[in-house]
Amino acid sequence: MSTEAPQWGIEPVPERLRVLGLGDTVLLWGNLAVSLLVIVAGALLVPALSLKQALLAIVVASVVGCAMLGAAAAVGTDARVPAMVLMRAPLGRRGSYLATALNVVQCLGWSVYELIIIASACAALSDRVFHFRAQWLWTLLFGGVAIVLALLGPIGFVRRYVRKFAVWFVLASLGYLTWWVVDKSDLTAFWHAGGKGGFPTFWQGVDLTLASVISWTPLAADYTRFTRTRRISFWGTAFGYLVPVIWLYSLGVLLFLARDISDPAQLPAAVVAGGVVSVLALLAVTVDESDEAFANVYSTAVSLQNVLPRVPQRLLIVSSAAIATAGALILNLSDFATFLFLLGSFFVPLLGVLLADWLVDGMHYTREKVFDGPAVRPEMILAWLAGFGLYQWLSPQGPAWWQRLVGHADPAPIDFTASLPSFAAAFLLAGAAALLVRSRRPASEAFADA
Repeated sequence: MSTEAPQWGIEPVPERLRVLGLGDTVLLWGNLAVSLLVIVAGALLVPALSLKQALLAIVVASVVGCAMLGAAAAVGTDARVPAMVLMRAPLGRRGSYLATALNVVQCLGWSVYELIIIASACAALSDRVFHFRAQWLWTLLFGGVAIVLALLGPIGFVRRYVRKFAVWFVLASLGYLTWWVVDKSDLTAFWHAGGKGGFPTFWQGVDLTLASVISWTPLAADYTRFTRTRRISFWGTAFGYLVPVIWLYSLGVLLFLARDISDPAQLPAAVVAGGVVSVLALLAVTVDESDEAFANVYSTAVSLQNVLPRVPQRLLIVSSAAIATAGALILNLSDFATFLFLLGSFFVPLLGVLLADWLVDGMHYTREKVFDGPAVRPEMILAWLAGFGLYQWLSPQGPAWWQRLVGHADPAPIDFTASLPSFAAAFLLAGAAALLVRSRRPASEAFADA
């Protein structure tokens, strides 16, 4: 088999295919962090927050979130299996199906939003240059691009696309866009201006930013199972994602303030209005946006293989991309913020459960732990749901119908991040449960593990 292993399934990756080094890992996650969607998300922080508050929220959330992402990446490198297969260890084989279902919904949702952003930007570009929008055409085109990239697999994607092509265009375009935004901004006035209040508050802004980073944790192992060592995986993922995400979130805040745009979805059109060079810079970033579509289409397929291991990965990739493309043709960005919050409230405590169980197991998951464990580990699922419940109690987030359902439990006037208490609660409960179960195991089993 080729060392690029484009269709490797759910079995542990053999040593001969663990070829991604530090440079590869930094490039992979740095490229995945570069997204117009991140710029749009940054614009959601203002004008409710001041520039100072927004930047502080971005830095706090990015540092914490990237540390969590690096930890998830390291666990994936240790176990050498896809992320949702990895969840069999803490949750049980059938217990992992719940996480899989949520992750599939997440990945498809992100794919839809990314295709909407790509198509919107390309429509704005083509309208300016050729005087036609044809957003539906761009949606179909980049849905096809996502399929092609996903079929390459993680190793082929990094070495044949990112390293040789994408990274250079992205660096040049982001450098120009940064200069263009700063040049059009009255930084002194922005720095001294206060926020207008309302949604989001500072800690809600931290959660919003953190949610977009944490959303990658249930995908990380899909790619880092091909990384050489846990150390490379942690530092390459954490640092590779940290720098671009702070950069782009901050860029979104400044672009929103400088252009006084009432709707973050208008950001691509605002950049296009900057002139020919701005158009070219936006085009380069837009093309790179297909990386995120690739990742989510690929991870949708790999996640589904946790439940459907015998279905060809190629078929799952094509089917996932087709569903995401159809969604992008009929949906819009109106529920973007609530979408991020709701996903974060699921995956923050799930990461806490995974890390606690992995640490109790001596920071190593064997193949037997993943594939031969119990069908369900109810104590771990309860710890996960307790973390989710705490998140929603502290900060009820989600679609309007969900907020009406749980909003009465909000302990107002508390204003603090819901993510960190949720993670801590799930981590502590899962750790205690894992230690208790381990202490009750027969001595013969404990000796065998040692």
